[in-house]
This record gives sequence, C-alpha cells and structure tokens, in this order.
Amino acid sequence: MRKGVNPYYAGPVSDHFDGVRFFNPGGTAPRGFGALLRWQLGGGRVRWPQHHASPFLQAKPDLNVDGDGLRVTMVGHATLLIQVGGLNILTDPVWSHRASPFTFAGPHRRNAPGILMDDLPPIDVVLVTHNHYDHLDLATLMALNEEHAPRVVTPLGNDTIIRRSVPSAEISVVDWGDRVEVEDGITIHAEPCHHWAARRSGDRRMALWAAFVIEAPAGKIYHVGDTGFHDGINYRAARAKHGPFRLANLPFGSYEPRWFMASQHQNPEEAVMGMIACGAEHVAGHHWGTFRLNNEGIEEPLRALEAALDSAGIERARFRAMRPGEIFDVPATASKAE
Repeated sequence: MRKGVNPYYAGPVSDHFDGVRFFNPGGTAPRGFGALLRWQLGGGRVRWPQHHASPFLQAKPDLNVDGDGLRVTMVGHATLLIQVGGLNILTDPVWSHRASPFTFAGPHRRNAPGILMDDLPPIDVVLVTHNHYDHLDLATLMALNEEHAPRVVTPLGNDTIIRRSVPSAEISVVDWGDRVEVEDGITIHAEPCHHWAARRSGDRRMALWAAFVIEAPAGKIYHVGDTGFHDGINYRAARAKHGPFRLANLPFGSYEPRWFMASQHQNPEEAVMGMIACGAEHVAGHHWGTFRLNNEGIEEPLRALEAALDSAGIERARFRAMRPGEIFDVPATASKAE
C-alpha cells in the first residue's frame, strides 16, 4: 500500500478525517508497535480456562418482539440479538471460532455461541461498529447474507471490506451524525465513540468506527461496540442529542493493562460512569468472557463491575453482565410503564 493512500474510503476532510486516516477529535491515537511489544512481552496475563461454559442454555429466540417489548439475547463477546418493534437486529456478528485473520491462530472462543446460527429468527438489520476481527467477521457476514439478506449498517470504509467478500450485501454506509430509517418509526443513528480500526499493519484508522442509537417507539437503545471512556465526552453528547436511553449496550471487558488499553477499552468503573452519563435506565454489558484479548482474568470484569455498581449506588440488576444464551427482557421506562 502506497503511503498516503486509503484503500477503503475517499472523501472530504472533516473534523475526524484528515484525507487519509480517521481520528478521534481531541482524543488519543492508538499506541505504536513498540508499546505493543512492551505489553506482549511484559507479562501479567492471567491464564484463562480453555473452556468456560455459560450457565445458560443456547437460546431459541421468538420470531420477533412487538409493541413495547425490548429483548436482548447474548450470542457472545459483542454479538447481541436485539428484538424491538418487530425487527431483529444483530450487532457485530461473530460466529467463527477465532477472532483473527487466521483459522489456525489468534483468540479463540471459550464458550459456544449463545444462539446457534440455524436457530436465528429472520435477521433484518446488522450493525457493524468497526473492522477489528472480533467485531467484523466476514465468514459470518457471508453466511448471514446467504440465509437472511439483512441490511448492513456500518461506518465509512467498512463497506469496501465487506463487499470484497459479500458483493451482494445491502449496505447503508454512515458517517458520524448520519441516520438511516430502516423501518417506519425505527431509525438508526451513527454517533462517535473513542476507538480505532485496522485489519492489518498498514491500514490503521483507514475505516471509521462508530456507536449506534436505535430510535424505536419502544424506546431508545444506545449500542457501543468498543470505546475508551474519553472523559465521558461521547456519552454526554449522546444524551444531549437523543435524551436518556431505555437500554445501553456497553462494553466493560478487555481493559488491562490500563497504560496500553485506556484509550480504546473502558474498564468496568468507566462503563458504570458511562451508564450514568448517557442516562441509561438499563445496560446489557458485553465484550467480556468469550475471547481473551487482554490481561485480566476471565471473571475479573464481573467482580470489578459489581464493585463499581455498589460504589455508585446502582442496583446490580440494572447493569446485566450478559453471558452467552442469556435473555434480557428490558423493563419499560417509568414513562412507558405509566
């Protein structure tokens, strides 16, 4: 790849795109190769079991959820099935055994997907937040397109990556601030988060990353696939623009060591602060316990989350640390219940 050439996206300079690479305004760029080596060779990794079964059976979801219902079922890591307003929405779908460019190496699943792909209801929409391998899995997208032909909503540049393997995919490409109406009364908004993107060593930050807001009659859902806390700036901005949320899907794992990870992966304490900052009534917690990506132990995020919730005076039931196969029927907000 020639220096200064973006293979995925060509567009005008903006407050988060310099003409070649995307960036976090006022934020922190990902650390370089030297820091990566320091982390990898520095020790401190807690061993994970080869298998860590979920206490929940693999779910067999209903075809859809209508009315004021809002249901979230955990598949694993950042893959969630959101059922609202008669629509079935998958986030960052990964059914592959490894979150890796290779089938023989890289982080592998420690538990089975919480839904068998053959047991999925008809999938209407797929949200792909960014192109890291634990979030953008081309093999899964190919299978979903063949069986369900969903609309894929993804930030700038990721469409190029997806189309190379799934040329027939229906893709809505969004920049921060864009909106896509996917059904009467249901709109998806793309919003900033503090992260980065890469598929290989030479394409860092050449495709955009984003969070999503799902606006539905049953309530608003804030989905964050990956983010650093970034002083809560993006959380407060989401609340200022969209109001409080019935549900936020927030990552709270893969955060150690902090010196390396703080700008890209929030920890459980920060996830709780994010819950408060965005005004979420309930949270489906994800990005933990499936793929070993960082130093902390497999159950450490849960213990740290419980401590953070207790310290903040928030009922633990309001922030569910989702495990594969777990189903969360999200309670209506006070205004809806009335």
